[in-house]
Amino acid sequence: MNKLGLLGKNISYSFSRVYFKKKFEDENINNTTYENFDIETIDLFPSILKETKNLKGLNVTIPYKEVVMPYLDKINKKAKEIGAVNTIKITKKGKLVGYNTDCYGFKKSLEPYLKPHHKKALILGTGGASKAIAFSLRKLNIEYNYVSRNKSKNVSFTYDDLTEAIISEHQIIINCTPLGTYPNIENCPNMPYQAITSTHIMFDLIYNPEKTKFLELGEKNGATYINGLNMLKLQAEKAWSIWDLS
Repeated sequence: MNKLGLLGKNISYSFSRVYFKKKFEDENINNTTYENFDIETIDLFPSILKETKNLKGLNVTIPYKEVVMPYLDKINKKAKEIGAVNTIKITKKGKLVGYNTDCYGFKKSLEPYLKPHHKKALILGTGGASKAIAFSLRKLNIEYNYVSRNKSKNVSFTYDDLTEAIISEHQIIINCTPLGTYPNIENCPNMPYQAITSTHIMFDLIYNPEKTKFLELGEKNGATYINGLNMLKLQAEKAWSIWDLS
């Protein structure tokens, strides 16, 4: 029996396990299982590898997309450039190879909504997912600036810096923070939402709830809004093709 799974922390809500369970049922794939590997710290990763027989691949989620990289034998060129891994393939020889499918899922989800005026983006948050978003925006020739709670060399603005003028100038706003995830659905990134207009795209990587407070506030002002569900489905299918268990 082939085993796949999700590596993360506090992931009982996980989309991946539900998605793959349904996929295996729908497509009569009965030689493969998918489970959650919920670990407190990344140091426990080697013990999962040791104790799980027939493990063929993993998805990786918050907060391990970056810190898992030193444990891998090889990292795909794109994932190396991004600086984050969300998919691991375990080869027949037991080697661990890291990939990033977030960039694929995001790019494919965003592209249908892009118009010529969508030239600049704000990326809220600086974690592993935001790196894949930045990579995809570069491929789409869209300029971007990072927003975080604290200034650093990569961060252009803190949340306190955000003015209506900055929001007007950046017609795509992407939430890569966990703010607003169930059960804390009243939370949202702190920014001047009144500056959002119908020419903006609001993209939230969160998929539970379907419409976060961030998206709701954008919708109120007529913005196009996209949640993270399609991105997740696309990256999951991409991961499945990388594991290549057929």
